[in-house]
Amino acid sequence: MFGRLWQVQVLDGGRYARAAVEDHVRQITVPAVRGRIVDDRGRPLVRNRTAMVVSVDLIQLGRLPGRGRDVLRRLASALGRPYGEIAGRARLCSPTVGRPCWPGSPYQPVPVADGVEERVALQIVERPEVFPGVTAEARPVREYPGGPLAAHVLGYLAPDDVSGGGDPSGTRLVGRDGLEATYDADLRGTPGRREVVVDSAGQVLRVAREQPPRAGATLVTSIDAKVQEVVEKALAKAVRRAPGASTGAAVVLDARTGRVVAMAGYPSYDPRVWTGGISPADYRRLTSGDRPLVPRAIQGQWPPASTWKITSTVAAVKAGKDPRGGYDCSGSYRVGDRSFRNFGGIGHGTMDLRRALVVSCDTIYYRFAHEMWRKDQKAKNPADPMQKTARAFGFGRRTGVDLPGEAAGRVPDRAWKRAYWESTREAACAEARRGHPELARRDPARARYLTAVAAESCTHGYLWTAGDAANFSIGQGDVLVTPLQLARAYAALANGGTLFGPRVARAVVAADGRVLREITPPAEGRLPVGKKTLKYIRDALAEVPRSGTAAAAFAGFPWERVAVAGKTGTAESFGARDTSWFASYAPAGRPRLVTVVVIGNGGTGADAAAPAVREIWEGIYGLGGREAALPGGVPADDLPRLDAAGAEAPAARGEARAARGETAVKGAGPGKAAPEGDSE
Repeated sequence: MFGRLWQVQVLDGGRYARAAVEDHVRQITVPAVRGRIVDDRGRPLVRNRTAMVVSVDLIQLGRLPGRGRDVLRRLASALGRPYGEIAGRARLCSPTVGRPCWPGSPYQPVPVADGVEERVALQIVERPEVFPGVTAEARPVREYPGGPLAAHVLGYLAPDDVSGGGDPSGTRLVGRDGLEATYDADLRGTPGRREVVVDSAGQVLRVAREQPPRAGATLVTSIDAKVQEVVEKALAKAVRRAPGASTGAAVVLDARTGRVVAMAGYPSYDPRVWTGGISPADYRRLTSGDRPLVPRAIQGQWPPASTWKITSTVAAVKAGKDPRGGYDCSGSYRVGDRSFRNFGGIGHGTMDLRRALVVSCDTIYYRFAHEMWRKDQKAKNPADPMQKTARAFGFGRRTGVDLPGEAAGRVPDRAWKRAYWESTREAACAEARRGHPELARRDPARARYLTAVAAESCTHGYLWTAGDAANFSIGQGDVLVTPLQLARAYAALANGGTLFGPRVARAVVAADGRVLREITPPAEGRLPVGKKTLKYIRDALAEVPRSGTAAAAFAGFPWERVAVAGKTGTAESFGARDTSWFASYAPAGRPRLVTVVVIGNGGTGADAAAPAVREIWEGIYGLGGREAALPGGVPADDLPRLDAAGAEAPAARGEARAARGETAVKGAGPGKAAPEGDSE
């Protein structure tokens, strides 16, 4: 025994002494202040505010009778909050203890309530005999000056449940959607470290070492807050006005640079619901029903209807059709044993392709598609000219926008049809055998229709039929696009043919005002069309709001101030109201901005989407007695000046480059613009 004591105390004494000291050094993470997100003029979209946070010392509470439960009850009463909420946040997370709980170190203050009134917080900390181990301090929390403005673009924060990324406490907040997620590494900064020495009872004795945190960078975006407000109001008004509508989306792009000026989805939400942790009830509300959490501008997918005809027109011209030739716009066109009708079954006589776009004739495009399909049926390797043209316009793949979760849309073809049939054949055959007996009692016609569709899918669903080709030509059937994809395609049409990869962020700026990096939308390709055809299509679209399908929506519009071009789209759906589209750009002669609106179950394109687009243009340019959200319709060319703390200090255009010797962002233009006018 004495020999063993001598070994432990003398031979190994130093090792055990070092281990004892190391065991009593605890690391505490000091969170960094998260960077701001501002619009293109420097106006804050997301910033930080100071809020009173009440915290508890778990070590001190653990020494009290009942492990401090009475203290937590008194604290809950003083705060006016349920005891279960306070007690839940004061628990340490573990494999058996889930949220709400504290995932960080027990040796740092554990926040149990935020947004506490200063008066209440002072009353608590001034009575340590009643609230031992309870502290209150001012901490930065995320603030959204515009409330729900641009919520789907900005995203939200949530606790990182996995320790890592240089944060051993595992308590950091990370971006879970939108720009907060994409640029999380830039915004979050670098947390600090504090090493404290504690005794065997866990009492902090002293601070051994401290490394201060480094604040996150400011993210400058191309969003214009005033335009965003105009877009969201017009979209919400359009959805509420259309009977049966409940969802929609809108996008405004800078056609010459590919930057996103505004982007909105409906329904939306207030990101402040995430501050301090979202409640289960709020989370269920955001993810059920119409799912307000879904960013429909990039994740919503709808058939594009007649807005798609710009791709079909290009495909027809490339296939040898003369755009100025005469084509019969009959009331219907027969494909096999089925009659494909023009909208409303109305015929318009003989016309060229310009007039076909203005009045949105379907039967001309049915005929083109049918002829191409018959030619492909004889070919060993089908050319699929309409599909190839659509893909060249950027459809069927993600745009690459710097927001998470973007959908790819769908450009159906023979390969897709067979793959889909193989995955759904068994279900289709079972449905064909069973029919729809429940539905037959309520709606016999619909039951028969669905049963017939199932039977056809069961036996011949792998075939790319002439009917598929006809539907494809007018953006119906299995074609799906997102609003951002359609806006990008129209931007390429408007700017002379350059297809951009849209971007929302413009620059990452350090807390001291230095530009860490600029973000420029990449040019990803050119439309497969010459300048004469582009001009021909643009001339046709300029007539749509004046004398075509959108004329009623734009009646009385001040054309002498702003000429708007565009295309309506009405996607029909059996048993539901139509999906309403309007894609447009302005000024029609020298396009700068593109605006696209879609209203699910909104009716015709002229009924719901076109009036919303008109309202957006009026708000942007200040028409009809309104204040202009974007005077002249020209987005900011230069980055805004920011002070050393990242606060907004908007400068007039050109001032940023003229400034010298200031903590300003200098010399950061929007990148190389797309060719203007009719250039190839």
